Amino acid sequence: MMKKSSNLILIGMPGSGKSTVGIILAKMMTRPYIDTDILIQLAEKRSLQEIVDHQGHMVLRDIEERVLLDINCQNHIIATGGSAAYSDKAMNHLKRGGVVIFLDADLVTLKSRISNYETRGLAKRPDQSFADLFQERYELYTKYADITAPSKGETQEEVCADIIEKLEYSGLLF
Repeated sequence: MMKKSSNLILIGMPGSGKSTVGIILAKMMTRPYIDTDILIQLAEKRSLQEIVDHQGHMVLRDIEERVLLDINCQNHIIATGGSAAYSDKAMNHLKRGGVVIFLDADLVTLKSRISNYETRGLAKRPDQSFADLFQERYELYTKYADITAPSKGETQEEVCADIIEKLEYSGLLF
């Protein structure tokens, strides 16, 4: 059973709502909020896209893994980058400290939410389409998720309410 001091870790594709849902969930539950994409940018003093442009997507994944492994907190809401699930080591570290929640949005919904796909700083191969990236990552998200919350047509507040309900129902939150 999750103790109240455990973290809630949000995973999912870019555009699934991790950052927005994370902020709202943190307010609803009166918990501190961490966005690991922001931690990466602060640590590296440049944007995710600059990292990808100058050093490649694999360097971004390595930096992200390092940042995730450095997280040592309790009772936080943590929004991860979309590529966090590529690191087994980092995901297991996060799972030890809390509950992993997959924000599940379909490809059509994600594409409608993302207008800056090419400049967003995605950790993907240069020749990889968004659809290919979606397919590749979906398995990883379901592999690590303790809970899955649909994030398609729902408002962010509805997604948060669904997450809290699922946590309570599963006995993971009290």
